[in-house]
Parts: sequence; structure tokens; C-alpha cells
Amino acid sequence: MRYSGIGGQAVMEGVMMKNQEKYAVAVRKPDQEIVVETSTYEGLIKNKKIRNMPILRGVFSFIESLVLGMKTLTFSASFFEEEEEEKSGSRKAEKRAGAKKPAPTEEEQKKKEKRQENALMGGTVAISIVLAVAIFMVLPYYISVFFQRFITSQTLLALLEGVIRLTIFIGYVAAISLMPDIKRVYMYHGAEHKCINCIEQGMDLTVENVRKSSRLHKRCGTSFLFLVMIVSIFLHFIFVLVPSYWFRLFGRLLMVPVVSGISFEIIQWAGRTDSKFALMMSKPGMAMQKFTTKEPTADMAEVAIKAVEAVFDWRAYLNENFGY
Repeated sequence: MRYSGIGGQAVMEGVMMKNQEKYAVAVRKPDQEIVVETSTYEGLIKNKKIRNMPILRGVFSFIESLVLGMKTLTFSASFFEEEEEEKSGSRKAEKRAGAKKPAPTEEEQKKKEKRQENALMGGTVAISIVLAVAIFMVLPYYISVFFQRFITSQTLLALLEGVIRLTIFIGYVAAISLMPDIKRVYMYHGAEHKCINCIEQGMDLTVENVRKSSRLHKRCGTSFLFLVMIVSIFLHFIFVLVPSYWFRLFGRLLMVPVVSGISFEIIQWAGRTDSKFALMMSKPGMAMQKFTTKEPTADMAEVAIKAVEAVFDWRAYLNENFGY
């Protein structure tokens, strides 16, 4: 397998693919037309020296993936809200007809909607991070504290906290995979992985080749999150001998960026090598992907291919890395 550098995510009835700063979203509309939008996202930190620093780049990448993920999900969902928008548009027209002040121009309206979208996106990302930390970091700690009346060893309590964290994470992933709407998203997630695996294995990017490729990939976000859980277990053993309750709690919160940074470095390394050790390290996370990816249909694979081709010259990649 040869590293391609592309990655992506599933969106509503489509796939987003990213190659460096360039990304594309391909969505199959209700009328079955495939629409592709291509744009660029330079990230939060423009200084390349800072954004490429080990550990820190993992923190930046995690936050940026949330921001871009929300943006592309919003774009894909817009194609399935046309009826609501038409109703809303008619109501606005009625209000404007009875209003004394002149209606805003189309350009002013777009700027206003853009500001509202950015504010909503920023708030959603912030809330998502807070909830994730609360559920997967703070909650397991409080549950483990309850067992202090039965267990006196701080080492065993730290281990118990890790087991609780993994249980909550696996249970959450397994539970949402049962939802019908989420299942379709997971099918597109599988199509995204299959496209990347197809070209990294040296095959032409066709629907047939994509469908017979693996839906599991070492650089998946699911593997990253699972690795975050594992790394946090090891790093939280640092606090075993700390006597202060509040120091142990806030110490865990302060360790969140470090945990995500280390996890990012590990998963990037594993994605660039075919060593047996890297494969062994990747297997637990790839096993989790059996929940978050499903086998896509041929039309889903077609959508994913459109997203790849909008940002990545796979023919040049095959010629350079495989000689054909």
C-alpha cells in the first residue's frame, strides 16, 4: 500500500474528500443528480511551521476536521431542505410586502446568512468538544471515584476508569450504528474508505474496483478516536500518585490536547507504513470501523469516486507509484 495523502468523511447522501488544502463534496440529490462542490480550506493556523509541529498538528487537525466536517454536512443537508426553504421564503416575502423598510439586497442577505452560519458552526463545534470531553473523559472519572469505597488501590481505579471509558465509547458507537439514517451515512463512509484503499492498492478508480476493496482503513477517524481512548488510559496513570482530587480532575482536562496530539502522530505513522507492528497497532481501531462503515451500493461508490476525482489525480498517482 502506498500513502496517497487524501482523506475524507461521509456526509448526508454523499462524500467529502480532502487533498491538502483542497476539498470536494459530492452529493446525490433527491432527483439522483450528483452535484460536486470544490473549495479550499487552509485551516485555523496559517503559519506552516507552527501547524506542522509534532503533537500540536494533531490538535489543530482534530479541531479543523470538526469545523470542515460541520461545514460539509451543512452543505449536503441543504439539498434535502428545499421544501422548508420554499415555505420559509414565501413567509419572508409576505413579511417584506407588509414592511415599510426596503428589503435587503441579495448580496447583503448572503453576507448575513454567512455570518449566521459561521456563528452557528463555531458554537456547534465548541459544544461538541465540551460534550465529548464531559462524556468520555470526565464522566468515567466520576464513575470510578464512586468505586473508591470498595477499591483502595489508585492503580486499579485508574485502570477501572479506562475500562469504563472504553465501554462508554464502544457502546455509543454501537448504539448509533443501529439508527437507519446513520446506517446510510456509514455506507457512504465505507465508500470513502474503499476509494482510498482502491488507489493505494494500485487499482484503477472504477466502481467495480472500489466495491471489491476493503472498507477498513488505518487512518480513519474512528481509529483515531479509539486510539485517543487508549492513549488517555496510559497517560492518566501519571495522576495515580497525585493526592489532590481537583488536581487529578483538571489534570485530565489539560491532558486532552496532549492525548489527541499523540494519537494523531501514532495514526499518521501507522497509515504510512506496512510494518507488522503498525498493522497490529491498527487492528483494534479497524475492528471498531466495522460499526462505523457499511458496504456501499454501486451508486454510492460512484458518488465517492466523483469526490476523489475533483481533488486528486489518481491516474498520475498510479503512474508515479506503480508505473502504470
